[in-house]
Amino acid sequence: MIDYIIEQLKALEGIDSPTGFTRKAAEYVINEFTKLGFNAKMTTKGCVLVDFGGNKEGEGLILSAHIDTLGGMVQTIKSNGRLVLTAIGGFQPNNGEAETCRIYTRDGRVYDGTFQLNDASVHVNGEYSSKKREYSSMEVVIDEKSGSKMETEALGISNGDYVCFDPRTVVTKSGFIKSRFLDDKLSVAIILGFAKYLRDNNITVNRPLYAYITAFEEVGHGCSGEMPEEVKEILCVDMGCVGDGLECKEWQVSICAKDSSGPSNYDMTTELINLAKKNNIDFAVDIYPHYGSDADAALRAGHDLRHSLIGAGVYASHGYERSHIDGVKNTLELIKAYALR
Repeated sequence: MIDYIIEQLKALEGIDSPTGFTRKAAEYVINEFTKLGFNAKMTTKGCVLVDFGGNKEGEGLILSAHIDTLGGMVQTIKSNGRLVLTAIGGFQPNNGEAETCRIYTRDGRVYDGTFQLNDASVHVNGEYSSKKREYSSMEVVIDEKSGSKMETEALGISNGDYVCFDPRTVVTKSGFIKSRFLDDKLSVAIILGFAKYLRDNNITVNRPLYAYITAFEEVGHGCSGEMPEEVKEILCVDMGCVGDGLECKEWQVSICAKDSSGPSNYDMTTELINLAKKNNIDFAVDIYPHYGSDADAALRAGHDLRHSLIGAGVYASHGYERSHIDGVKNTLELIKAYALR
């Protein structure tokens, strides 16, 4: 099962999908759930809703994760033909420095480039080390012979074009998973793994059970759209934070007791903790003061739901992130324990 999840992660990482540019990734996810035998459809706003079948009586559970990532958009074409970006989601300009990227034009052309500090040569720029990295002081250098705004426009590049960054996905021999956008493509891959587990073991779920793969989480309204009326609980599967002052490590599953919007549902979170203990799942409980999730978006949209948040531990969130295969295993086991209890 882990091999399948890693395979799906690599495939998803190979599809650029910043918020608002997610159709290809969503279509891929729909196709994978369909191949596993489940009914999956795209919602009006571009999310994916999956029905795991089974008994439609009782209180339903929806598992959420998001396919959209951070990225950039062309804000201005400079007189030298290079591109000034505006962020999609919380992409930090200093974090993307010297990263390979792709520019997608509205007419279907794709160009390579690199996101650099303005005047990026140390041998030329005496202020290289002291210059603040921000969007106004950085630019995309296009891998085409363009030295003017007119020449760049002739390539078909214009304001509003998406700029997508190379994920650089690596799985080490020691089991570490390193990539941009593990938040939250790793969780989408885990939910696909859960679907494969249901299929391979001919499991018929005993209550309404769905997955909601959202497409606008990074800008705050991913899970705020349509939802089956029988759903009374949302278990958000997103990254578990790893850092100073937190208990979670990359090889654990994190259970979030409170994020920036407030506490998770007490009874639901307590049951997740008890199930982790009962099933010998390696877990940590943490509080995330700078974190919002699809569960929060669902509640703000007015859905009357119990909610909680779990996820594999991820270090360096919104950067070049790192998790571990054991964190994937523990997250999958906790989803199974909760969804099939």
